[in-house]
Amino acid sequence: MADKVRLESNAFLYPMPVVLVGATVNGKPNYLAVAWITRVNYQPPLLGMALSKRHHTTRGIREHGEFGVSIPGRQLLAATDYVGLVSGSAVYKSKVFESFTGVLPHAPMARECPVAMACRVVQAVDLPSNEFFIGEIVEAFADPDVLTAGAPDIEKLQPITLTMPDNRYWAVGPPLGAAWSIGKSYQP
Repeated sequence: MADKVRLESNAFLYPMPVVLVGATVNGKPNYLAVAWITRVNYQPPLLGMALSKRHHTTRGIREHGEFGVSIPGRQLLAATDYVGLVSGSAVYKSKVFESFTGVLPHAPMARECPVAMACRVVQAVDLPSNEFFIGEIVEAFADPDVLTAGAPDIEKLQPITLTMPDNRYWAVGPPLGAAWSIGKSYQP
């Protein structure tokens, strides 16, 4: 086996899911493409995400304590990338997606996305360049055609993933095996 090559400590996990984070800013829905997001707790269901303190969307989340998370399919790649390229403080992005809300009025979600969640902030952590928001998933929505046995199906959803630092979008590949099962056959 070859020796390992030392990398910079500013490494990334591969791949990262790409979502649209929605917040109400100045009374209007605003969306931002985000890949620094993950599930952080089982019960209650919590999501954690890191956003730059300078983002227009961050202002809305701070102000209202709510945000929407919408999972775009690959057919929304150009629109998703667009809302990550331009700032809502300079460009009116409310019309890029058709917004809807559930019980949280300041957590806009994109109707075009096959899966969406409304979150209430339970904690915000101030980091040197980012703010890490932990939000409880208050409600979730899905298009019926992306469900299999009542749950989102990744093959039907066709989510977008991102790798950094090369900044490339990727599709999800075929399944490799059943989690918490395939390892039963492993013999050390």
